This record gives sequence, structure tokens and C-alpha cells, in this order.
Amino acid sequence: MTTPTFEVVEADFEDHALVAFLREHLDDIAPTAPYESRHALDVDALRDPSVQMWVAVEDGDVIGTVALAAMTEGCEELKSMRTAPARRGAGVASLLLGHALHDARLRGVKRVSLETGSMAFFAPARAFYRKAGFSDCEPFGTYEDDPNSVFMTLVLEESSAESQGGMEVSQ
Repeated sequence: MTTPTFEVVEADFEDHALVAFLREHLDDIAPTAPYESRHALDVDALRDPSVQMWVAVEDGDVIGTVALAAMTEGCEELKSMRTAPARRGAGVASLLLGHALHDARLRGVKRVSLETGSMAFFAPARAFYRKAGFSDCEPFGTYEDDPNSVFMTLVLEESSAESQGGMEVSQ
């Protein structure tokens, strides 16, 4: 595999390309579940100070996003994880997830949880998260049991990569 040619930067919500990318994310998942079972954040919710968001950029194009939303002390929720369809399989999601988890560890976050869909459309995402060390869990925060949702969590542990500034995911 070649070295990625993209960089991860903090989200700039004034960037029209980012806003369009996030709109595409909502449009992609809209047909997958009833409205009440869709939990993706819109741009306004992502602007909240309790949310940190990063963007993968290549040649000025947004090719991926990831966000962490504060829940309770030491616990955050992974949100808005998306890779541009043309760039899937190129390591974008792995780099973004690693970046977000590294940042969380540096801030003392002990657990990152997520909600994703139970439908076939989300099977690659579920496999990706499991490979990264996430395991299925009960609904967390304000979520309720929903046949359209799968809930996953990852306990963050200190790793040797941490001291080297690496972005490894603890298994």
C-alpha cells in the first residue's frame, strides 16, 4: 500500500466543500432507516463546542470526516465518520479514526462509543469498527434499543504508540 497523500485538519465549517460533503453523508443514509432511527448530526449540531471534527483533505478536496461529541466525563461518541466513495479502501477511514482516538487519549477520554445502522448498507462500517477494536454494547447515552441500530464501544488504553505520537487503535 502506498503512503496516503492526504492530510487531516480541523473542520472549517465555512468551507462549502465540507458542508456539501456532510450533506451527501445525510443524503446517503436517509433511505436506510426511518427518520427516528437516523442519528447523524447535521452541520449545525457539528458546530456545537462539545463536538470536535476533523477532515481528510487531498488536493483541496474533502475526502473524509470524523467527529467526537462529548457525552459524559471521559466518554465521547464517534460521529460523522465518512469516506468519499471514490476513496474507500485507501486508508482514509483508518487515518481519521486513528487521529480522533489519539486526540481523545491525549484529552483523557477513557471510552469512545458509536451508533451505526444494522442494515446491510452499514456492514462495511461495522466490520471496520470491529477490526479497530470496538465491540457491541447496549444503547448508551440517550439512545434506546432500536432494531435499526448497532451500538459499539472501545475502551481507550495507553499504548506505546501514544508516547511516540502514533495513532494506533488499542485492541
